[in-house]
Amino acid sequence: MHLHSTHSDGTGTVPEIARAAQEAGVDVVLLTDHDSMEARRRGEEGRHGSVLVLVGHEVSPPDRNHMLAFGTTAEIEHEGLSPAGIAEAVRDAGGLGIAAHPFSEGSERFRRVRSLGTSMRWEELECLDGIEVWSFLSDNGQNLSSVRDALRFIARPERYVTHPPRRNLQEWDRLGVRRRVVGIGGLDAHQFGWRIGGHVIRAMGYARTFRQLRTHVLAREALTGDIAHDSAQVLDALAAGRCYIAAHALAPARGFRFSAAGGERELAMGGEALAGAGSWDLRVKLPRPATVSLLRDGEPVAGATGAALEHRVEGSGVYRVEARMEAFGAQRTWILSNPIYLR
Repeated sequence: MHLHSTHSDGTGTVPEIARAAQEAGVDVVLLTDHDSMEARRRGEEGRHGSVLVLVGHEVSPPDRNHMLAFGTTAEIEHEGLSPAGIAEAVRDAGGLGIAAHPFSEGSERFRRVRSLGTSMRWEELECLDGIEVWSFLSDNGQNLSSVRDALRFIARPERYVTHPPRRNLQEWDRLGVRRRVVGIGGLDAHQFGWRIGGHVIRAMGYARTFRQLRTHVLAREALTGDIAHDSAQVLDALAAGRCYIAAHALAPARGFRFSAAGGERELAMGGEALAGAGSWDLRVKLPRPATVSLLRDGEPVAGATGAALEHRVEGSGVYRVEARMEAFGAQRTWILSNPIYLR
């Protein structure tokens, strides 16, 4: 999720991006060129080999309040709109809006590099239905304090990246107490480099970026190859919060599950219910052992080391899961679930 092609300020064409995604083992790419859905007009949305390319766009006012918009038929005209106005315009167009890099302050050291040095904050969080909780480029780029740091990040990002910023998670938890706010992991991938004719001299290609951070969606039905059906499955899962974020560079995360069972009711990630007078059993399943924490309103309430966790709760709370593992000499965040909301 969240990447740019030559239709805006990326250095790769849509077919090149799809080939990179296939090389990295990605199922679906959500393209978000700045204020452009040109890829759809050119017939580039759809199947490219084993990869499904869906075309959204990044609503991009000057400097701040950028929003990833999916499911609209045309670009959102944003001139003169407030942040809440942008969010409303996306909803009115039948789309799903997710704030892009909403907490990014930019790197003091690299102020002249637009994609790294510019503050890209979102100014009115209360109006949002979704946020980019973990932005691979912006959240790590703002921490670059030297050329050496930048080279380390480009050369071996999996050794440089540790966790999403704590402030991002705290704000997400705060918003979730009032209403469901979907969290995704976005790349903001442009493919650093230079395009000369039909060739690209690149420092960090799309394929390597795709191996770093992914958003897994839990579709209700298998994808069939029909664009309308498959797009609806992916966007419905995102809008409902049936998704989770994974640092894929640490370990594959396919197979993670987080659910809640109370009486005859069962909730998946993103599900909401009245807590009621009884208890709920929260269940976590990991594809491999890790250090897993269950959080209520941002505070840990249970934890384990292994591939599963079950915990019984009573009363209301916004519950989500964090899984960490030791890699490259440090503890690193591997999986972040979307919450289950017991109101």
